[in-house]
Amino acid sequence: MSSFEQGPEPEGLQHLRGSIQDVTQNKFEEQTVAGVALCISTRAMVSTNRSTVGGFFLAGRSMVWWPIGASLFASNIGSGHFVGIAGTAAAGGIAIGGFEWNALIVVVILGWIFVPIYIKAGVVTMPEYLKKRFGGQRIRIYLSVLSLFLYVFTKISADMFSGAIFINQALGLNIYLAVVMLLLITALYTVTGGLAAVIYTDTLQTVVMVVGSFILMGFAFNEVGGYESFQHRYMESVPSITANFSASCYEPRADSFHIFRNAITGDLPWPGLIFGLTIQATWYWCTDQVIVQRCLSAKNLSHVKAGCILCGYLKLLPMFLMVFPGMISRILYPDAVACVDPTECEKYCGASVGCTNIAYPKLVVDLMPNGLRGLMLSVMMASLMSSLTSIFNSASTLFTMDIYTKIRRTASEKELMIAGRVFIVGLIGVSIAWIPVVQSAQSGQLFDYIQSITSYLTPPVAAVFMLAIFCKRVNEAGAFYGLTIGLLIGLSRMIAEFAFGTGSCINPSNCPTIICGVHYLYFSIILFVVSCIIILGVSLMTKPIDDKHLYRLCWGLRNRTEERVDLEQDDWIDNQESNTMEIEEPEEEPGFCKKAVMCFCGLEQQQAPPLSPEEQAELQKKLTDTSEVPLWRNVVNANALILLRAALLSIRSIPSSILYFLFAWLST
Repeated sequence: MSSFEQGPEPEGLQHLRGSIQDVTQNKFEEQTVAGVALCISTRAMVSTNRSTVGGFFLAGRSMVWWPIGASLFASNIGSGHFVGIAGTAAAGGIAIGGFEWNALIVVVILGWIFVPIYIKAGVVTMPEYLKKRFGGQRIRIYLSVLSLFLYVFTKISADMFSGAIFINQALGLNIYLAVVMLLLITALYTVTGGLAAVIYTDTLQTVVMVVGSFILMGFAFNEVGGYESFQHRYMESVPSITANFSASCYEPRADSFHIFRNAITGDLPWPGLIFGLTIQATWYWCTDQVIVQRCLSAKNLSHVKAGCILCGYLKLLPMFLMVFPGMISRILYPDAVACVDPTECEKYCGASVGCTNIAYPKLVVDLMPNGLRGLMLSVMMASLMSSLTSIFNSASTLFTMDIYTKIRRTASEKELMIAGRVFIVGLIGVSIAWIPVVQSAQSGQLFDYIQSITSYLTPPVAAVFMLAIFCKRVNEAGAFYGLTIGLLIGLSRMIAEFAFGTGSCINPSNCPTIICGVHYLYFSIILFVVSCIIILGVSLMTKPIDDKHLYRLCWGLRNRTEERVDLEQDDWIDNQESNTMEIEEPEEEPGFCKKAVMCFCGLEQQQAPPLSPEEQAELQKKLTDTSEVPLWRNVVNANALILLRAALLSIRSIPSSILYFLFAWLST
C-alpha cells in the first residue's frame, strides 16, 4: 500500500471531521450575510451626507417607501420578538399574536394622521414637536429623558438579553461576552453610517429574517404533522416532572387557541387587548422616535404612507413565524420549555421562574439541519442588530438635539455629531447592567416584561400627543402636569412590582392586590384616562394658546398657510457660518490619520456654500411639503383599506383567519 493510501478513518475522527465541516458551513453563511450587510451599510455611508444633522439623523430626507417599510418592520421585530413572543406563545397560546395584529390599524393612523402633522411642523424629534406645540423647555426635556430610560428598560437590555439567550443555546458562549461582541459590531456601523446605513441594512436583514423564519416554520409544522395535529398535541404538552404543583401551572390553558379571552380570568383579557394595547401601540408607532424618525426620512408623504402599508403587511407574519413555532417548541420539548419545577428550570435555562424564553432558540438548535442552522443564527443576529442600530441612532438623535443643545447652545454641527456618537457608548454600558432585572421579571416571560413596563410609563405620553394634535385648547401647563402626575402613578406600580417581585405560578408575588392585582393592560387604560382628565382639566383652568402659534401643529389648523409665530426660538442654530467669518486665518491642514478618522465617521471638514434667504425658504418649503400625486395617493389609500380589512378579519377564530388572510392577499 502506498504511503499516500489510507484505510478507513476511525469513527471518532469521522465525527470530528463532520463537526468541523458543519461549523465551517455555519460560519460561512453567517459571514456571507454579515458581509453583504457591511457592503450595503458602507455604500449608504459614502453616498449620504453624514456630516450634517439632516444627513446623519434623517438620511437627507431622500428615502423611498420600500426601505422605509422594511426598516419599520426590522426596527420593531428584534430578537426580543423572536424570543419573547415565541416564549409567551409557548406558555399561553396564540393570544400574544394579537399584539402584532393590533399594529395593522395603528400604522395607518401613523401614516395618515400623525406624520403629516410632524412634517408640516418641520421637526426632527418628537420632543421638538412638543416644544413647538406648547413652548417651554420642561416638556421637551422630560420626554427626552423618559424616552432614553425606556430605551434602556424595554428595548436595548431586552434585545441584548434575548440575543444572548439564543447565542448561549446555539454556541454555548458566555452570555455577557456574546453581548459585548455583538454590541461592538452593531455600534460600529451605527456610529459611522447614520440613519441611511441603518435603513438600508434593515432592508437586507428583513429579507433574511422572513426567509429564515419561514424555513423554520416549515420544518416545525412538518415535525408535528400539520395544523390539526399541532392543535391536538399542544393541549397535551406537559412536562414529565410536575411534583405536587397545581395543574394550572404546567397544563396548557383551555383558551390557548382563542385570541380574545375572558375579561376577568384571561391572562390577556380582551378589553385590555383592544383598548389598553392600542394606547401602548399609539405611543410606540405614532410618537416614539425610533419609528417616526424613519417616516420623516421619506421623500414625500406618499412614500411615508406606502412604507407604513408595507410594514403593516409584514406585521401579519409574526403569528406564523413566531407564535406557532413557539407553541410547537413546547410540544417537542415539554420538559425544557414547559418546566415547572424550579430546580429543573435552573438546569435547562438558568432561571427558576421558567424557561419559555428558550422555546425559539431550542427549536432552531435542535430541529434545523446542519447548514441551515447557520442561516437561522444569522437571522437572529440580524434581528438583534437591526433593532439595536435603530435604537442607537434614535437615542443619539434625542440626546443630541434635545439635551446636548441645552448644555451647549452654540455647539457647531460637527460637535453635535461627535456628542451623539459618544453618547451611544455610555448607553450600552447602562443597558448591560439592567439585563439581570429583565431575566427574572414577569415569570421569565420577556415579552410580558416589555409590555408591562410600557403600560406603566407610556400612557401619559400617548395622552399628551393625542390631545396635542386633536385638541388645540390643550396648553403647556395641562400637558406638563398630566405627564408628571401620570409618571408618578405609573412609577408607583412599577417600583412596587419590582420591590415585591412578579413571582411565578409556583411562588406568587406578595405584592398587595390593590397595587399589582390590576392587569397591566387594564392599568394602561386607567392611567391613560386619568392623564387625559388631568391634561384637559388643567388646560381649561389656564390660559389657552393663540391660533397664530398653532398653525400646522394640530389637526384643525393643519392646512393654514399663514406664517406661524413660534412660542420660542430654536435652542440650537448652526454657527459654522459665523465661526468661519470670525476666523480669518486658514486652519492648519490635518494629518493623514485625522483625515482618515474624520472621513470614516462622516465628519469631513467641508464647508457647504451658504444659502440665500430665498434658497433657505425654498428648502424649508420642500421639507414641510405634504402634497401627493393623485395617482399614488389613491394607490396608498386603497392599500390602507385592504390592510384595515385584514385587521378586522383577524378577530375571527384562528383557522378561519388563516384562510381569510390568504384569500385577501390573493384577491387583491
